[in-house]
Amino acid sequence: MTVDGYSPAPSAAESTGGGWRAPLAPRPLHASVTVPGSKSLTNRELILAALADGPSVLSAPLHSDDSVRMVNALRALGVGVELIPGEGPYGDDIEVTPIRPFAGATTVDSGQAGTVMRFVAALAGFAEGDVTLTAHESALHRPMGVMISALRDIGVDIDDGGRWTLPFSVRGHGHIRGGEVTIDASASSQFVSGLLLAAPRFDVGLHLHHAGERLPSIPHIDMTVEALAHRGVHVERPSIGEWIVPAGPIRGKDVAIEPDLSNAAPFLAAAMIAGGSVTVTGWPAHSTQPGAMLSDILPVMGARVSRRGGALTVTAGSGIRGVDLDLSAAGELTPTIFALAAFADSPTTLYGIGHIRGHETDRIAALVGELRNLGGEAHELEDGIRIVPAPLRAGTWRAHHDHRMATTGALIGLAVPGVIVDDIGTTAKTMPEFPEIWQRMLDDSAAAPAAAEAP
Repeated sequence: MTVDGYSPAPSAAESTGGGWRAPLAPRPLHASVTVPGSKSLTNRELILAALADGPSVLSAPLHSDDSVRMVNALRALGVGVELIPGEGPYGDDIEVTPIRPFAGATTVDSGQAGTVMRFVAALAGFAEGDVTLTAHESALHRPMGVMISALRDIGVDIDDGGRWTLPFSVRGHGHIRGGEVTIDASASSQFVSGLLLAAPRFDVGLHLHHAGERLPSIPHIDMTVEALAHRGVHVERPSIGEWIVPAGPIRGKDVAIEPDLSNAAPFLAAAMIAGGSVTVTGWPAHSTQPGAMLSDILPVMGARVSRRGGALTVTAGSGIRGVDLDLSAAGELTPTIFALAAFADSPTTLYGIGHIRGHETDRIAALVGELRNLGGEAHELEDGIRIVPAPLRAGTWRAHHDHRMATTGALIGLAVPGVIVDDIGTTAKTMPEFPEIWQRMLDDSAAAPAAAEAP
C-alpha cells in the first residue's frame, strides 16, 4: 500500500483471488521470532513528536498501514517527517520536525486507523484553516461522537453535518482553549488518549473526567501517560477516571519503540496449538502494552512461560485449558485467546470485551460466526463470548477487513487442514510481514530437528 508517497516495506501479504491457505504445523514448533515495533507506541510518539518543542527520532518504529496513515496525516498538516536509515530488521527510523501552527486547507484520510481518526482530530484544532477528516468506507462506522463532543466543549469548531461521525471538518484557529470536560469513553480508550496527547498544547491545559460505567484498555491510557512523562509532561490522576494535564512544552526526544506485544500473541499462542515452543526476542522488562499480560494469561491456559536474556518463550503444556477470563484491559488479545479456546479441554468464557464490537469489525459477532462456519460452537454474550470446543473442519475464514481476525484464521489453520483466510493482506494494517514471519516460524521449526540430529 502507498499513501501520499510513503509506503511500508514490501510484503507478500496480498491475497490471491482464492485466498491464503493457512499452513498446517506438521510437527511441534521450535522457533525464535522478532516482531516489528508497536503500532500503539509508534502512533503516540508520532503525535507527541509533532507537538514537541524540537525534533525527535523514532528508532525501530512500525511501518504498516496504520503508521503510514499517521505519517501522512502529519505531513498533510505541514509537519516534517522523514525516513532515515535505521539498524532494525524492519525498515527505517523516522525523524519528525514539528512546526506551529499546523497547515490547514487539507484532508486527512484515516484509512482504518482508529488512532489516526481519534488522535489527529485534536491536532486539527491547532491548524490555521479547515482540516477534513475521513476514513475508509469500512471504518466510517467507528465511534467518533464522544471525541467530536469533547473537542467542541474545549473550544474546537467542528462541522459534522449532525452525523456525529466521520467524515467531518475542523475549522482550525491555530490554538485550542482547553479546560474541563467530561466524556464517556466506554467505547474506546482512544478518546482519552487522543485528548491527553494534545492537552499540553491547549491554552489552559486539560482537566478530563470519564463518566461511563467502564473504561476499556486501561493499559493503553497508562501508555499515553507514560509517553507524556518521558517528554516532560506530568499527568495528575486525582482519582480513577480523572486526569489533569498542565499547559506547557512537550520535549523533543529520541525514542526507541518496543516490539508490538499484541502482534507477538499469535506466534506465542502457536506453540500451544501446534506443540513445542516459540520465543519472541526483544521482550521488554517493563511495558504498558496490553500484550504484556500474555505472560500471565497463557500459563492459566496451560502453557509454560519463561523469560531469559530479553526474550519470552512459551512452551506447550499437556493441553489447553478452558478458562473464564476478564479481558477488559486487553480486548485486542481476544481473537488470539479465542483461537486457543477453540482447542481447549473445556468451555471458555471471555468477558469485559463489549467494546471490541466497535473495532475494525464487530469482533464478537465475526469470531463467533467464523468459528461456526468451520463447525465450531461459540455464543455471543452481551459483554463477551462463550466458546465450546468442538471438532473443526476445512473452510473459508473471513477476515472482515480486520487484521486480528486474519491472524486468528492462521492460528486455527495450524491444526485444521484446509483453512483458507480470504484476505491475509489485511494484516498489513499493523504487520505487513505477518505471512512471511509465520511461514518462517514453521520453516525454522521443520529445520530444527534435522539440525539437532546432525553430527
